[in-house]
Amino acid sequence: MPPNPTRIVTRDEVAQHNTEGDLWVIIDTFVYDLSKFAQFHPGGLSVLLDDDVAGRDATTTFFSLHGMEVLVKPQHERLIIARLDEEPRIRRPAPGDLSRVPYGENNWLSPAFQSPYYSASHHALRKALREFVDTKIYPEAQAHEISGKEASVQVKRDMAESQLNHMRLGPGKHLHGRTLMGGVRGEDFDYFHELVVVQELSRIRAKGYSTGAMASIAIGLPPVMNFGKEPVRSRVLREVLEGEKMVCLCITEAFAGSDVSGIRSRAVRQPDGSWVLNGTKKWITGGMYADYFSVAAKTYGGSCPDGAISMFLVPRGEGVQTKFIPTMYSPSAGTAYVTFDKVRVAPDHLLGEEGRGLFIVLSNFNKERWGLIAGAAATCRLVTHDCILWAAQRDVFGKPLLAQPVIRLKLAAMIGKTEAAQNWLENMTFQMNHMDYAGQARHLAGQLAFLKMMVTRWMNEVIDDAVQIFGGRALTKTGTGRFVERAHASKKFEAVGGGSEEIMGDLGMRQLMRDMPKDQKL
Repeated sequence: MPPNPTRIVTRDEVAQHNTEGDLWVIIDTFVYDLSKFAQFHPGGLSVLLDDDVAGRDATTTFFSLHGMEVLVKPQHERLIIARLDEEPRIRRPAPGDLSRVPYGENNWLSPAFQSPYYSASHHALRKALREFVDTKIYPEAQAHEISGKEASVQVKRDMAESQLNHMRLGPGKHLHGRTLMGGVRGEDFDYFHELVVVQELSRIRAKGYSTGAMASIAIGLPPVMNFGKEPVRSRVLREVLEGEKMVCLCITEAFAGSDVSGIRSRAVRQPDGSWVLNGTKKWITGGMYADYFSVAAKTYGGSCPDGAISMFLVPRGEGVQTKFIPTMYSPSAGTAYVTFDKVRVAPDHLLGEEGRGLFIVLSNFNKERWGLIAGAAATCRLVTHDCILWAAQRDVFGKPLLAQPVIRLKLAAMIGKTEAAQNWLENMTFQMNHMDYAGQARHLAGQLAFLKMMVTRWMNEVIDDAVQIFGGRALTKTGTGRFVERAHASKKFEAVGGGSEEIMGDLGMRQLMRDMPKDQKL
């Protein structure tokens, strides 16, 4: 909430302060003294001396140029010197608030809608997590997305203490006996709880920061949790989940992306049972920050045929180097080119069985793709929300953008794609809740592949339309369109990561061909 000054003034009094050095304006029902601020105004003094601004109610003019984030900055709230004797017309958001913009939230959050998927437990988690994100993560994420810094020690500690890191790994025994945000029992945590987590974290609106701080854990730690050997497994889980160390997944190489079997990294078995690893990995999210690397490599000299893929947990140490790779989005993602030069890997750092690494890689894919889909659907929602608000408050040709038929048509398509993405995603999440791992691998690989292909395409179309709606503001890194600009800069992350759209479509069709009954004819 803004300051609540006791001084009450009239509109006529404000109108007397309309010159350089003595300049007041009304925004909503608050009176701002811009006399000194005017010389620092980024848009220049002349804008503030305009006949529709100086000494006037500038609410409409202000919101046709700026967003609420400008008003709520502490340095701007300090400019409030008085208020009108009227009720405020504009509601300022508080941490944790739900949006009241139509289609601005998933419909299960609306009291007018019912959902077969979400219970009071999911609502409680959502409420607690949104306030946590708004207060603990969002402010730093905005600063670090620009500076390129990784998440601070304090934020990592906050995420660990809140058990957010634990929840990022999804349902499982690692949550049993724990009480999570919103009072959720760890034993009750299901894939819809995890969907809440992924989509609430998407509200950070800082793709580089969030992937560097969290996504690397979500995809880099499961191979250790599910296939690691004790006591290495428990030690590494504790270190990462408690925010002491970071881990990343190292599969992709310059030689091989979606074609995992084409990797060239090599691990040669030594007489003492250890391995010597040589190779490179590229485009590794969070690689610059990682203390541990979950690495796929072809193995030689062991008990399985030469060239079979195995997975290893490699600590950062002698022979491990990381070089920063600039990407389309923020350097805070810590994207790295990783080299392994004669790295000695202890026998107990082999993940799972020798030669069974491809199984581990593939076991990660469905869940990774599901997470990418959830993030893409959330991005559709957030971008559409911004466009609806902007179209309602921005006047062009004497009327709001929302009154323009071409804009309404774009928004209608954006809403349709967003709702379709979320509903298909929720259907898949429901299936995950009712299948064991083998069932998911058997029945959902193709479904999730098709879903990822379509949702990432829809997201790209939604973002492209958003750029057209925001115009030049969507091409700049500050101001009302900055989140659209960020979404546009990073929109191919989900489309390429975890398998490209083309690979996804082909995978879905191959699954279809596998299941096609031979006794069916047209």
